[in-house]
Amino acid sequence: MSHKADPPTPASNLDRRELLKAGAAGLGAAMLGVAASARPGAASTPPSNMSQAPAQPFAAPPMDVVRIGFVGVGGMGSAHWRNLLRIEGVKLKAVCDIVPEKVERMQELAVEAGKPKPKGYDRGEWDFVRMCEEEELDLVYNATPWEWHVPICVAAMENDKHAATEVPAAYTIEDCWRLVENAEKYEKHCIMMENVNYGRWESMVLNMVRQGVFGEILHGEGGYLHDLREIKFSSEGEGLWRRNHAWTRNGNLYPTHGLGPIAQCLNINRGDRFEYLVSMSGPSRGLQQYAKEHFPEGAPQRYEKFALGDVNVSLIKTTNGKTIYVDHDTNLPRPYSRIHLIQGTKGIFSGYPNRLYIEGRSPAHSWEEAQDYYEEFQHPLWKTMEERAAGAGHGGMDFMEDYRLIQCLREGKPTDMNVYDAAALSAVCGLSEWSVAHRSEPIEFPDFTRGRWKTNPPLGIVEA
Repeated sequence: MSHKADPPTPASNLDRRELLKAGAAGLGAAMLGVAASARPGAASTPPSNMSQAPAQPFAAPPMDVVRIGFVGVGGMGSAHWRNLLRIEGVKLKAVCDIVPEKVERMQELAVEAGKPKPKGYDRGEWDFVRMCEEEELDLVYNATPWEWHVPICVAAMENDKHAATEVPAAYTIEDCWRLVENAEKYEKHCIMMENVNYGRWESMVLNMVRQGVFGEILHGEGGYLHDLREIKFSSEGEGLWRRNHAWTRNGNLYPTHGLGPIAQCLNINRGDRFEYLVSMSGPSRGLQQYAKEHFPEGAPQRYEKFALGDVNVSLIKTTNGKTIYVDHDTNLPRPYSRIHLIQGTKGIFSGYPNRLYIEGRSPAHSWEEAQDYYEEFQHPLWKTMEERAAGAGHGGMDFMEDYRLIQCLREGKPTDMNVYDAAALSAVCGLSEWSVAHRSEPIEFPDFTRGRWKTNPPLGIVEA
């Protein structure tokens, strides 16, 4: 990140940048398949310099205005940017991207919305470090390719700023610990922005779970079942990087959309925790077949080899004995689904299509339309915010998650998801890769809370 126009950089900052680059190099090694070569069991224990986790969920002092620097304003990043322009108490101070035209477009959107023009940072991949060093910010939000999530979050926290990142937060166990370690060291939020936790139906189900409608929850199923072949082979957007992960990684590469709402219903890190996982993948066929059908003879895409099995299935057992099924299926033709199944001692909810059965209320042995229960059990957040969220991405859930993040920061409350949730959900990536590579051998989850899951209170039903 050396440029003629740059002022001299203090040695301490140079050291920090080199450390960040080393971290990114580690992510690159994982991307080349190193993550699955050695058992991550040694990483199940925290780094030696870490003490106990905080006794209470972390809450930063309240702030009237949240000053934000945003890194990565492609598809999802620009959607978040538009949401944040509509939320009270937000000041978008800086925007960073490797494409100058994207930076300029976000600046234009801010001005069109009657806001001050944010400062632009577009001097290459590492310019986010300069932004974190130079700007007076409260929060650094990033929606970049996966390998940049950890370096950007660490740069933010090291420079006295909260961090928020798109999913997954990390994809090696070492980097999951790295996020936890820095969040505790610098006393900063490090939040994974899992939008599906705020989905209309997922929110309703959580409300029903909290009211005991399904009884004790014993089992959950979720996944990411999305035909991404066209996106992965695109010459822009995610096509520039997402397919690369399939070359050498084999496991559940994207677990958090399906797993996030289930984790909340099962009180993961708040009365229970993920204990161990087993994972297996099927053959790799879909991407190779797609390339042969859509690229001419001699095109390099036709000769790519992929390690990623088209379907990955992972099973998780919790400390309290609950079971979770997590699916990853992005390389085959299929309609979209996240499954979203919650089963308890009194009933069951099953998504795609949305239906449920409640013992003593539903007709015997018959599914009912979930829509028939929506008015009675609609989540309070949706009751209040549905009109404001209209038109936002993914049916409004993107606006809901952005709104809640800002609300928690402004009111000085613990965020709905914290760094321990980011680490636990993201850990499925690395653990599943290792299990697949070792004939589905069970592998333990780290306890990122170091025992605090036993006393942390469950997430309540939040309101606007």
